[in-house]
Amino acid sequence: MVTPLLMLLILVLPFLVRRLRRVLVLGDDRHAAAMGLGLLFLFTASGHFLQAGGMVQMLPGWVPARLELVYATGVLEIAIALAVFSRRWRSVGAWAALIVLVAFFPANIHAALQHAPMGGHAWGPVYLLVRAPLQVFICGWIWLLILRPRPVPAR
Repeated sequence: MVTPLLMLLILVLPFLVRRLRRVLVLGDDRHAAAMGLGLLFLFTASGHFLQAGGMVQMLPGWVPARLELVYATGVLEIAIALAVFSRRWRSVGAWAALIVLVAFFPANIHAALQHAPMGGHAWGPVYLLVRAPLQVFICGWIWLLILRPRPVPAR
């Protein structure tokens, strides 16, 4: 249960710090929201390397080259983080983050059904009651705070 809370804290903290600073100085919250997303993806990517064995257990046995896939998706998550840190590549990285969140969710379902001993999945299907809303929140964060077009101010 600690991991989802830590994920939310990593995601939201830069944005909240920026909001507090905004009282004194006006600025763009999109950058702070992107920093949180990038930090979140670096955090989740670390699990692909530090806990690769547990990540392998999250995948169905019929998936080929599971360990290599875990490492490759870790590299992908690092690339997404680097992209959202860059103003030039931010929207590409944010769209990639949305796609990854949707594409990886079946692995979370499988892991919960199999009670995989990784990141709370050992709780079984009950964990999806935490994980699914968390992923919806992160997707909403990406769309509302990073990707959504900003209205052009009237002159």
